Amino acid sequence: MPGDVKGRVAFQGERGAFSYKAALKLLGNNIRDLPCASFQDVFDAVNGEKAAYAVIPIENTLHGSIHENYDHLLEYGFRISGETKVRIAHHLIVRPGVRFRDVRRAFSHPVALNQCRLFFQKHSHIEAVSFYDTAGSVKMITEREEPNAAAIASEAAAEIFGGTILRRNIEDNSRNFTRFFLLTKQAKTLPSSSGAWKTSIVFSTKNVAGALFKAMACFALRDLNLSKIESRPLRNKPWEYLFYVDVLGRSDDIIVQNALGHLGEMTEFLRVLGSYRPTP
Repeated sequence: MPGDVKGRVAFQGERGAFSYKAALKLLGNNIRDLPCASFQDVFDAVNGEKAAYAVIPIENTLHGSIHENYDHLLEYGFRISGETKVRIAHHLIVRPGVRFRDVRRAFSHPVALNQCRLFFQKHSHIEAVSFYDTAGSVKMITEREEPNAAAIASEAAAEIFGGTILRRNIEDNSRNFTRFFLLTKQAKTLPSSSGAWKTSIVFSTKNVAGALFKAMACFALRDLNLSKIESRPLRNKPWEYLFYVDVLGRSDDIIVQNALGHLGEMTEFLRVLGSYRPTP
């Protein structure tokens, strides 16, 4: 079985999805891809040894954090081995021969549709229809040969599934980027020639005054910069929270080790999720 999964990477969506582009950036063009219908399926694929890697979106500059994947990180315990960012450019794609004036419905992932609201306001005759994936919507409209349907997805999706781009860059904001994690079952860090090291952790504190302030002081007193902090509800403890934090630094650096050791003394739970260098 291990030989069967070597180099295989699971991601949500079809080939041509933005997660697929992130996988190519992280692992190169010769990946063995495993498209999955949902984020849950992605994590299950790695957990069940159907894939060696998972590529998941974790944060978008417009939509915010992908909370489901923060929860999966804790549940499955996979290691973060890499990170990259992908520019999100949405295009209106149809079957060859379909004219813009004939389009009545546009299928895509709900997040993508939400990022193109100005387009739908301007073209009120086109109905936004939710679908499980951006690239998957292109595959669907081309296979079903629907004459009045379009999809909103990447240029790569149009190329892969034989679609025609009618309108380019229909997203509301051009400063639209998504951050992706590369996950593995065992600790593994990909080589990278650029970018500062990051260490991602998750912890919980007692629900007492000043607990979070004291936790953050473990890094501030050592001049360690935090690039991200995200709170998530702590299961079975209403109104208590887990904190996901990205620290600029490597987990085996003595300063980071001392900060984590100090943090461990004052937290009820602490886990290092991974230490990695971002891929440009």
